Amino acid sequence: MSHIVAQRYEILRHVGKGGMQDVFLAKDHLLQCEVALKTPQAGQVLRRFSQSAIIAAKVNHHNVAKTLDYFEDEGKAYLIEEYVPGRTLEKVIEEFGAVDPHLGARVFLHLAKGVAASHYVDVIHRDLKPSNIIVGPGVNLHQLKITDFGIATFTKEVLDEAAKDGGDLTNSTSGTIKGALPYMAPEMMFRSPGDHPGKSTDIWSLGALMFRVLTGDYPFGVYLEAAVNVKTGQRAAWPGFMTSNPQYKILSEQLQLIVESCLQSDLKARPTAGELVRSLSDLCFICGDRYEGELLNLIQNGYSGFVMGGDGLQSFFSMESIYGLQKPSNERRRVCYSRFPGSPHFRGHPMVVMR
Repeated sequence: MSHIVAQRYEILRHVGKGGMQDVFLAKDHLLQCEVALKTPQAGQVLRRFSQSAIIAAKVNHHNVAKTLDYFEDEGKAYLIEEYVPGRTLEKVIEEFGAVDPHLGARVFLHLAKGVAASHYVDVIHRDLKPSNIIVGPGVNLHQLKITDFGIATFTKEVLDEAAKDGGDLTNSTSGTIKGALPYMAPEMMFRSPGDHPGKSTDIWSLGALMFRVLTGDYPFGVYLEAAVNVKTGQRAAWPGFMTSNPQYKILSEQLQLIVESCLQSDLKARPTAGELVRSLSDLCFICGDRYEGELLNLIQNGYSGFVMGGDGLQSFFSMESIYGLQKPSNERRRVCYSRFPGSPHFRGHPMVVMR
């Protein structure tokens, strides 16, 4: 049986759970649309939850899930956010393994634009990670939105509470903090009491996040391993497959340089979000539609082959168009690709074998 909150929002089903909140799909009976209804989990600090909603409501950008409302009903706090159907970027990484640099550059640009819009109105996310980014259904990734700006200040309070004993967040047992560590800037991990890390923390997180998108790997590891490696400067190397193929080498190297600029220990050496947007906008990358298909057969001793798209159209491809370590085979038939006019078939490029 459904439950109506504040005589307006009908809770339809539970759709997600984070370290600090539960997320429900709800129907707004006033505006006749679906929304995301979020409420803090039991035991979380609420003192600044309403203030954070007011702050986050200032952010208005296509790549940020819009904060729509905040209210309290029967002693409980509720945050209403734009509902974005789809799945998290974390799930996309699990599907792709490593996203090719053309699609990766587009994802990076969208994220940088969303963060730039946030920083423009002095809102800092502080918890950027793949699980806080929602992408639309399918493999296009055109619709991409950063979520949880609505708990930006709330997150700060949780981090402040965890850091009150000496400032080292790595000692915390909080699931929220453990999940954030692989993407957390060093000034957040090891800050001194009274320090208030600013916008550059989001830039570091963007760099760490994009390292994972482009390689499928964590730049510094996970949990306490990440903290140790960040402190000692031990970062995973860029995988050879990013630059071994001449068709991807130049763009991959350009993206690597931009990611490296984000992962600078010196805060002043990191670009601003606006500078990131300009650097990424200057790159030349394919931004056409993506399709999901299945391998039909290989020809020319496995040097090339054909895939069938979900729309029933065939595309020819060569192995030189495959990005990453995985090659299409009878065991790995599912692929994501762009396609271009050709005769007698479309030409598939770039192409990624999906898990």
